[in-house]
Amino acid sequence: MIENQDIRPAQVIGPLGEPLTLDDLPSPKTKRWVVRRKAEVVAAVNGGLLTIDEVLERYSLSLEEFASWQRAVDRSGMQGLRVTRIQHYRDLYERQLKY
Repeated sequence: MIENQDIRPAQVIGPLGEPLTLDDLPSPKTKRWVVRRKAEVVAAVNGGLLTIDEVLERYSLSLEEFASWQRAVDRSGMQGLRVTRIQHYRDLYERQLKY
């Protein structure tokens, strides 16, 4: 019976090491996605605060966009989310895979 219950943490650890709750997440009306906001949403999903489906609906994101945020954080941390550095980190990651 326990596996059918929706058990979620009240808070998770945010990208800067601070506690992160649902109230701390970016507004669903967010249009400008800075690095910190993207990282907070990724941390919320990774910590179980929200599901991927909830994030996609709440923020009107595509699965591909959110998945790219997760990959960037996994590969390069918060810096990987910087739009101006995407190509740099992509090239770096591809070089690492070769060796």
